[in-house]
Amino acid sequence: MRDFKNLEVWRKSHQLTLAVYRAPEGFPRSALFGLTNQIRRAASSIEANLAEGCGRTQAEFAKFVQIAAGSNCELECHLLLARDLSLLGVERHQQLLCQVEAVRRMLNALLKTIRGVEISRV
Repeated sequence: MRDFKNLEVWRKSHQLTLAVYRAPEGFPRSALFGLTNQIRRAASSIEANLAEGCGRTQAEFAKFVQIAAGSNCELECHLLLARDLSLLGVERHQQLLCQVEAVRRMLNALLKTIRGVEISRV
């Protein structure tokens, strides 16, 4: 069993989650239970899946890394929507997007190490 806190990708995804939780502070109250909630859930899902996978077999761990990668893509989509709806400023969106991309690269490298499979990006 691995300690998830020792994974650099978990630490980066945790920092991303913290940043994402702070980002919607300026969102209108009407977005609280919709997009705000979705953004926060997608971000926290990345690190939670990494943590859960660390307590599993190697094959199961790879599956949880893939799920985390899916949540990372979901987060990117929600952040784009928030930007396009002018809920998130362009500069703040770009800052968060840089973190999302860094986590994606790290998830890809981790999965490649575990299974020799790359997460393809169309």
